[in-house]
Amino acid sequence: MKKVSLPLSDEVISFLHAGDAVLLSGTMYTARDAAHKRLHEMMAKGEKLPFDLDGALIYYVGPTPAQPGQVIGSAGPTTSGRMDAYTPELLEHGLKGMLGKGRRSEAVKQAVVKHHAVYFVACGGAGALISHSIVKREMVAFPELLAEAVTRLEVKDLPCFVGIDCEGKDIYDLR
Repeated sequence: MKKVSLPLSDEVISFLHAGDAVLLSGTMYTARDAAHKRLHEMMAKGEKLPFDLDGALIYYVGPTPAQPGQVIGSAGPTTSGRMDAYTPELLEHGLKGMLGKGRRSEAVKQAVVKHHAVYFVACGGAGALISHSIVKREMVAFPELLAEAVTRLEVKDLPCFVGIDCEGKDIYDLR
């Protein structure tokens, strides 16, 4: 497995290939549909975003509530395609990675290549396992969105795979 430190750099992204098994460590942000819509609206108005997109990775997750003594509840990936309408714009503004599950649109693949980014995939149903890799969680924006709020996660050795690499190779098309 390749160990990858976050935030992402162009150098690290260049050495990742579709299908590679990866352990992610560092800071990532959570955001789903409703948060993506708000980020889009903020960019359209020229407002400052609640976190810096440069080199950032967004995890598409809506975690369950944490039990006493836990940082987070089950934190499995959600379907990435629901964010496809917003992803090229976020990549244009410095986002370097996404983590979710499932295929991405052709427009997202092209934007990943254009902006030298990467899309990671995690196994659906692995939320309980993934939660053990999350060591810290902090609210960043939109707390009224509850599980869909933007949070900052500190992760250690979060297991995933490279889904789409910076050359546009897609794990779902490998044979």
